[in-house]
Amino acid sequence: PYDGKWSKTMVGYGPEDNHFVAELTYNYGIGEYRLGNDFLGITLESSQAVSNARKMGWPLKEVTSGVFETEAPGGYKFYLEDKEQLKQDPVWKVTLGVSNLQKSVSYWSGLLGMKIYEKDEEKQRALLGYADDQCKLELRAVGGAVDHGTAFGRIAFSCAKEELPSIEALMKKENQKILTPLVSLDTPGKATVQVVILADPDGHEICFVGDEAFRELSQVDPDGDKLLDDAMAADNSDKWFAEHNMKKVSA
Repeated sequence: PYDGKWSKTMVGYGPEDNHFVAELTYNYGIGEYRLGNDFLGITLESSQAVSNARKMGWPLKEVTSGVFETEAPGGYKFYLEDKEQLKQDPVWKVTLGVSNLQKSVSYWSGLLGMKIYEKDEEKQRALLGYADDQCKLELRAVGGAVDHGTAFGRIAFSCAKEELPSIEALMKKENQKILTPLVSLDTPGKATVQVVILADPDGHEICFVGDEAFRELSQVDPDGDKLLDDAMAADNSDKWFAEHNMKKVSA
């Protein structure tokens, strides 16, 4: 159902060179998505975000002392820690659901080379990352199979392009799933990037992108905010959904 027209917007607290960035994709003609248990949320360390939510009347639920749960319009979970916003990047971790913690840790750490920062067998969670000053990946067992629903996405990492063939070769050697073999993707008028897309034991999609071309492609657009505002102001999808007698979930 997602092979039609689409638009995307990259949002974050700073340039993709040194910040975690979320890719928001809008698929035209899709009115709603069914969430699964694959993506369990994003955690921010930002008292400013907590303050903003309170000022806007956005629902907050304190789940532990100083940590508040809230939902984006599509139902995705965000966890806001009431701490001074980090200067480098307030996005602390992204949490994915897994069916077998040990198997997933072996994949992400043993094969993909992530460092294990924390592991809690009792709570069935592990915290991994590629660098101390980067956003971390939390794996949390869901007590059964992982359901990707119809709203699944992927996690992407950039690396030196000469590393991509060895990543692909390792996955082939270990008989791991490769969704998209190493390929070059052209962007008209912009850089050509090399990518390889994998899937972990639970089907989480993982994209490795050649860093050199990616940096050229991901430069901050100074008119980005205005372009997004203009596009949303010109959106007439409510009329389109009504004409096609289809449901559109409102924000």
